[in-house]
Amino acid sequence: MKSIILFSDGSSLGNPGFGGYCAILRYKNSEKIISGSETDTTNNRMELKAVIEGLKALKESCEVEIVSDSSYVTKGISQWLDRWVLKDFNKVKNPDLWKEYIKAAQKHKIKTVWVKGHNGHTENEKCDKIAKQEAEKIRNKGAV
Repeated sequence: MKSIILFSDGSSLGNPGFGGYCAILRYKNSEKIISGSETDTTNNRMELKAVIEGLKALKESCEVEIVSDSSYVTKGISQWLDRWVLKDFNKVKNPDLWKEYIKAAQKHKIKTVWVKGHNGHTENEKCDKIAKQEAEKIRNKGAV
């Protein structure tokens, strides 16, 4: 089973507002960047969307280390998700994305690592920059 590192970040210009996400997949010396944007979204949705889209880009089952500055994402995956499933996501925000995450993650072995945001972590800073660019791009498209 291949070992992949998935760096991720999300951004929202307003909460809700225009949002962007970015995931960087690293396997050995290769990297792939996945990014996108949405209107009328939140920062937490974009943080989770980055992880989902990164996982969906993997073509085979992998050991995936998810590196994120989002406690919502890292704790959601490693600590809270099992309880949320048991209570059928009752009173849980973003159940649509959490269900999409479960589907995207099911064939992988997942581990999460939280990193402090805006603290010089190279890949986190790169994801942050790309996510913000994606949010700006869709905001500017709407202003035309």
